[in-house]
Amino acid sequence: MPNMNMLQAINNALDIAMAEDERVLCFGEDVGSFGGVFRATSHLQEKYGHARCFNTPIVEQGIVGFANGLAAQGSVPVAEIQFADYIFPAFDQIVNETAKFRYRSGDLFNVGGLTLRAPYGGGISGGHYHSQSPEAYFAHTPGLKVVIPRNPYEAKGLLLASIRDPDPVLFFEPKRLYRASTGEVPEEDYQLPLGEAEVTKEGSDVALVGWGAQMEVIERAVELAEKDGISCEVIDLRTILPWDEDTVADSVFKTGRLVVTHEAPRTGGFAGEIAAAIQERCFLYLESPVMRVTGLDTPFPLTLEKEYLPDHLKIHEAIRASVHY
Repeated sequence: MPNMNMLQAINNALDIAMAEDERVLCFGEDVGSFGGVFRATSHLQEKYGHARCFNTPIVEQGIVGFANGLAAQGSVPVAEIQFADYIFPAFDQIVNETAKFRYRSGDLFNVGGLTLRAPYGGGISGGHYHSQSPEAYFAHTPGLKVVIPRNPYEAKGLLLASIRDPDPVLFFEPKRLYRASTGEVPEEDYQLPLGEAEVTKEGSDVALVGWGAQMEVIERAVELAEKDGISCEVIDLRTILPWDEDTVADSVFKTGRLVVTHEAPRTGGFAGEIAAAIQERCFLYLESPVMRVTGLDTPFPLTLEKEYLPDHLKIHEAIRASVHY
């Protein structure tokens, strides 16, 4: 199997999807001319032509509105929002049109073929307009799926599954990992299931849940915890909506403890939803409160990025606090 970074894996997935189905279209700001700001769509216009891979005006509401229209008439649009921070001008289109299209028609029509790709998260010194993690906003919207990969292998399999899924999908890509994360990725077509978390490491003392770039941070925290003699179970949620409550609950039944981490601010972050659901299901099994290790309740800072991000030391501290509660 060849080694790929996350960008190459995403490009490979798009190439496979476009080769297999001529209804698949890729578009967004600078997507056609030079592969987008991160080059995720490089060479697709050369291969599939200007009608299937093209630039759009710099207007996110228009990109998503156009994608909704294409999907409604049978195309399979894969639209790129250049940074997830820029998705908010399209918020109304996504939550009031994309998410409700099938429901409001009584299943007569839908925009299920739509996939929205967006780089998200911090770690690249992007400041407050290029570092945000907006997944919780969309997790509040029935009718959408929200997917976040942790490495190149996951990115390819989850993106192919998202493009082929019968529901509209927001696919958030951790941009800090675009070139930093590499690994073996099969050249052939494969899909990974949406809505299913993955237990990446089994353990007995505490369960840790995260997604995207936080999975690498969790791994470093676990190394520290295991030096303390603490056995950690690690879960990559992979899909935020719908999230795999059963897998997380099973880990908590086993370990009696849960630590959830994400880059987004603490208040209203998706860790709160997980914590609430788990205390409802697992209350009599919990040995300590569910811990959250998150970004701060401030705009994302440029110069204080390292202080803002929930790093391995903060997670290690939460693991110890949970076990020694």
